[in-house]
Amino acid sequence: MATAVTHGIRITARARYEEAHSDAKAGRFIFSYRITISNRSEETVQLLHRHWTIHDSLAPVREVDGPGVVGETPVLAPGEEFSYSSACDLRSGFGRMEGNYRMLRARDGLMFHVQIPTMQLASPFLVN
Repeated sequence: MATAVTHGIRITARARYEEAHSDAKAGRFIFSYRITISNRSEETVQLLHRHWTIHDSLAPVREVDGPGVVGETPVLAPGEEFSYSSACDLRSGFGRMEGNYRMLRARDGLMFHVQIPTMQLASPFLVN
């Protein structure tokens, strides 16, 4: 599990190798991840956009940009949390993901970025 706090927004990320959905011989390694976004600031905020950088030891770096997360642009009042799950595929059993969310502060329309902590992606049978 990895955690980062930016402007009072806490992002907790946890990745897991999905052996049942992966095929190492075919170079298909699937990792699920769960993100929890906690608004620990005193302002209501909305997640508008995501940006991921995906590093794979056997493939070029990929960039993923898009509106919201899993089809949503959640609004979080102070003290509220939003969690979601998604997945990433790699050609190798080793990689990492990192990125940021673009947020909007409701009170004055200020946009700011929140860091997503780096998630290490490693197939357990390759680690030892």
